Amino acid sequence: MTNKAPTPVDMGKIVSLCQRRGFIFQSSEIYGGLSSCWDYGPLGVELKQNIKEAWWRAVVHQRDDIVGLDTSILMHPTIWKASGHLEGFSDPLIECKNCHLRYRSDEVKEVQCPSCGGEFTEPRLFNLMFKTFMGPIEEEANTVHLRPETAQGIFVNFQNVLNTTRKRLPFGIAQTGKAFRNEITTGNFIFRSREFEQMEIEFFVKPGTDEEWFKYWLEERLNWYIRLGIKKENLRLRQHTNKELAHYARACSDVEFSFPMGWAELEGIANRGNFDLTQHASSSGKDLSYFDEETKEHIIPYVIEPSAGVDRSVLAFLCDAHTEESDREETRVLLRLHPSLAPIKAAVLPLSRREPLVKMAKEIHTDLRQSWMVQYDDAQSIGRRYRRQDEIGTPLCVTIDFQSLEDKQVTIRDRDSMNQIRVPIAELKSTLETKLAGEPFLVLPLGGKVLKGLENKR
Repeated sequence: MTNKAPTPVDMGKIVSLCQRRGFIFQSSEIYGGLSSCWDYGPLGVELKQNIKEAWWRAVVHQRDDIVGLDTSILMHPTIWKASGHLEGFSDPLIECKNCHLRYRSDEVKEVQCPSCGGEFTEPRLFNLMFKTFMGPIEEEANTVHLRPETAQGIFVNFQNVLNTTRKRLPFGIAQTGKAFRNEITTGNFIFRSREFEQMEIEFFVKPGTDEEWFKYWLEERLNWYIRLGIKKENLRLRQHTNKELAHYARACSDVEFSFPMGWAELEGIANRGNFDLTQHASSSGKDLSYFDEETKEHIIPYVIEPSAGVDRSVLAFLCDAHTEESDREETRVLLRLHPSLAPIKAAVLPLSRREPLVKMAKEIHTDLRQSWMVQYDDAQSIGRRYRRQDEIGTPLCVTIDFQSLEDKQVTIRDRDSMNQIRVPIAELKSTLETKLAGEPFLVLPLGGKVLKGLENKR
């Protein structure tokens, strides 16, 4: 897939929106911030959680061949020796002799420092794992590492899962969780940071079927993003060259997204062969084989690994959904987020702060929040409230007006089309359910009359 990159959204607008509306903040901001570390605000934590839940639902709840796992961040030090991380999980580091700024040598094209023009040192390998110490004394024997990936926790639990679930090949183990990498070069907002979350699957298959399953997971993972609303033209599959492949990998391809800085990895899908189980079996002395009932032989399964970054997914969904469009004499900014990902599913908006409307609106809000994340908003004009909800990606707004007191009906406004329909309060919850499930939002008759207070409000 070699589609040309579309014109991306400006990263500055995404960063501004995230800060202004409470999606993402700079970590430790009141102390000047901590480089490449980020805090998720009230809306950001909901978006992030919704992405993880959508992934978990797709790969665990809706399948019978994958189970879940949640392993610890701190693990036995020998795990990282067996996996090759202690020896090989490094980036080439160069340092300017003048200003002492450091860069990855494979990312700097200039001969001289781009900051001051100084001369670089020779490249040296820099291990990306964070060290810490377990126990009261900081001795080398007590050194442990914050995990740089979640995968190894899955591999060392292979027999535990196999014995307790009695799964037969092919089957997978899924996990979400924090990982830590002491990156030399970070940046591009939350695209590359030192603390991040992963969504990983280790899918174990019989040797000889791995190529078929590798192709399957390429298409399955690409289509997951498309099903959740990312435009096809913003996605592509890129196969790794032989020089890019890890020494253990039989094949690897990336799902790439057209980020503001260009095409970049959103998720990697790798055929890891039987490297990991073989290494841990040899290092631990434990049997990590699988007994094949058909051949009556013990085999070491091959593994296909789809590995996605939660934070990169957040950034991709925000960038893809960000839209600016003309609406009369102003520009409307909105996030066209898929309803399942939107932080707020519906906003309840009384037309005024008069007691009868507020009472009815709060009763509706209390009822709806039993089913969805719903926001109550009565600040500023109804037009400004619509714009605010558009900008944070709320799919539907429910407006309670003075006529609602008489006919017990409310107006539902659609974010994307700005179409409005009038429904009885008794049918509100079922109507929202069908609209959030993707039913087209068609304009229905309003009895031939414009509701007072909603004239020209879109």
